[in-house]
Amino acid sequence: MSNLYSLKILDLSHNFITGEIPFQPGSLTSLNLSNNNLSGNIPSELLKLDHLNFSYNSLSGNISEKTYCHHYDPSTFMGNKELRVENFTNASECYPYSSPSSLSASIRNTHSISLIKIILPITSLLVILFFLQNFISVSGIKEKTKYEETKTKNGDLFSIWNYDGKIAYEDIIEATEDFDIRYCIGTGAYGSVYKAQLPSGKIVALKKLHRLESQDPSSGKSFHNEAKMLSEIRHRNIVKLHGFCLHKNCMFLVYEYMERGSLFCVIANDVEAEELSWGKRVNIIKGIAHALSYMHHGCTPAIIHRDITSSNILLNSEFEAFVSDFGTARLLDPDSSNQTLLVGTYGYVAPELAYTMVVTEKCDVYSFGVVTLETMMGRHPGELISSLSTSSGQIIMLKDVLDPRLPFQFDGRIARDVVFVVTLALACVNSKPKFRPSMQQVAQEFLISRLSLPKPMDEISVQQLMNQEIYQVNKK
Repeated sequence: MSNLYSLKILDLSHNFITGEIPFQPGSLTSLNLSNNNLSGNIPSELLKLDHLNFSYNSLSGNISEKTYCHHYDPSTFMGNKELRVENFTNASECYPYSSPSSLSASIRNTHSISLIKIILPITSLLVILFFLQNFISVSGIKEKTKYEETKTKNGDLFSIWNYDGKIAYEDIIEATEDFDIRYCIGTGAYGSVYKAQLPSGKIVALKKLHRLESQDPSSGKSFHNEAKMLSEIRHRNIVKLHGFCLHKNCMFLVYEYMERGSLFCVIANDVEAEELSWGKRVNIIKGIAHALSYMHHGCTPAIIHRDITSSNILLNSEFEAFVSDFGTARLLDPDSSNQTLLVGTYGYVAPELAYTMVVTEKCDVYSFGVVTLETMMGRHPGELISSLSTSSGQIIMLKDVLDPRLPFQFDGRIARDVVFVVTLALACVNSKPKFRPSMQQVAQEFLISRLSLPKPMDEISVQQLMNQEIYQVNKK
């Protein structure tokens, strides 16, 4: 991880990282390692950074009272059962965040705090809120909260949350000139996507259902499903939903705008595909893997996307990947058979769904494998997958399947990454679900250092990667 030394800000939260904290601070000023499975002590050098978040790991050892209460917010360390505070004497200064004897108990305070110190401020606050509420009712002032704005017109609902600034239905209509075709940037089976610049200057993407589709119960269910799913999950590689509108014959979702559009469109465009270097492609696959790992293993119950395709992966200006389009997503019910109608996009759907009709996480894993191969090949891998499933005996060289629009020239690290990613993809498209890795395993593989390749890239075959022979040689 030596290439991290030059970074100022680093966020590795929700990445299932295990072991001890593996690197020195370098040029870092802000570090977020929350919601992993790190163990061991916190290096003293890291406790000099401006901003830290080590919450919800398995860290141990001692930290000073000064560090815990004064230098950082106590929530920085919560969720670590074996992490202690040395010589902790003044619990009231850190209340109500955590107990010094066990930082996992973020609200419990085992030190003696008088009831008066707790009850009096709460009582005073309740009295103030009571009078404030009456004042607002009398004066007719309706203060919008920071996180949610709800507007009702003739029974129609318009809701915005986690949005910096205020937005109204009329702003959307004005910004798109009532969804004029000039603002349309894409059209799908159920709706169109528009680009809109709001009065604040913020640019958003609007996914609007077609008028006929908005009256179709199944389309309305898909719309509600996507709004519900995206309002409850947060991940850096999942597209951010700013809000939604349920208006008479007009339903749309308000998304974060992605400058580069879909992965499918970038790959299909020769100029943009050449700009999508091998390193950028590997990072795109890594981002998708972490998003799906979060959905499958970081959410309760697990969320199955069911339509992972290159068209549903969006890219920002830096070619970072974001999973989108949750209209067909569903929660995995552990007490149900999870039998379902066949949904998804032809060429990406796991083969077992054709005869079992039972959705599992491994269905998304298969689709991820197809998208990964498509990203590295520059075209849909259907022909390759079909040929590998037959026993034709024909040897397919790796150099012959990689995107020919990029130079077949690799330094050591990129060569290792490309071989690793293709090997992962081939494991994910295994026709038997039980032999596919989980998305958690896939995401964790990206954190492991790669050994040098035992032979030049142009001598490696797809069959060797499918059987992981390259890695077996390296282990000898």
